[in-house]
Amino acid sequence: MESGTCNSHSGRNRIQFDCAEDGIEAVNIINEAPEDKYDLVLMDIQMPKMDGYTATREIRTLSNNKKANIPIVAMTANAFEEDRQKAFECGMNGHIVKPIDMKSIAKILDQIFMDIK
Repeated sequence: MESGTCNSHSGRNRIQFDCAEDGIEAVNIINEAPEDKYDLVLMDIQMPKMDGYTATREIRTLSNNKKANIPIVAMTANAFEEDRQKAFECGMNGHIVKPIDMKSIAKILDQIFMDIK
């Protein structure tokens, strides 16, 4: 697993992140973390051992309500409408198509965090 920190171009926003090697690890990271550690999950759809759709469904069943309702955004090369729909049907809050650019990420994050407020 990787951890890291990056700053936005403006320097005002700081993003800390952890990376999971597969879907099972992604679920375990969220399940075992303190409930306020993560604000968002960027979920790759095509991961080994457990895909992002299944990992999302697993996270949505966690007993801790805050963790079960964490915003999850699909990151995928699959750009078809049916792929987008599948992401929402499994409980994801957004869908970003690879390759990812910062404008796309900023737009989807603004939408998600506006909905939360």
